[in-house]
Amino acid sequence: MTDRLEAVHRSRLFGIFIDTPVAQAGSAASFWSAALGVPARPVAGEEQFTALDGAVPGLTVDVQAVDDAPRYHVDIETDDVPAEVARLTALGAEPVSRWLDCHTLRAPGGHLLCVVPVHSDQETFERLARTWP
Repeated sequence: MTDRLEAVHRSRLFGIFIDTPVAQAGSAASFWSAALGVPARPVAGEEQFTALDGAVPGLTVDVQAVDDAPRYHVDIETDDVPAEVARLTALGAEPVSRWLDCHTLRAPGGHLLCVVPVHSDQETFERLARTWP
């Protein structure tokens, strides 16, 4: 037995993203805003995102303009991106791509997910994140 402390990290489901081809992103944002009864707000500095504030309490819900087919994906935020990517790949996810600090993975079943650094406020992250060895 060793006295070495095990490293831990924390993560949580951060958001649900409605990926929409660029040409339809505006109409998709209007539709989802009306369907969910929440305002649609452009995200400053990240023009590909339109936030649907308040759609799901505790989660970010955005329409994301993409150069690809329509789909949904989730983001998992973490205080240790490499550790969370390693944890999820050990569970069967496969790396797809990386952009800055965002790692895109494909889960068993084919669904996309992104692992990103903490984006929510610290209180929300502390309250809702799970701890992993």
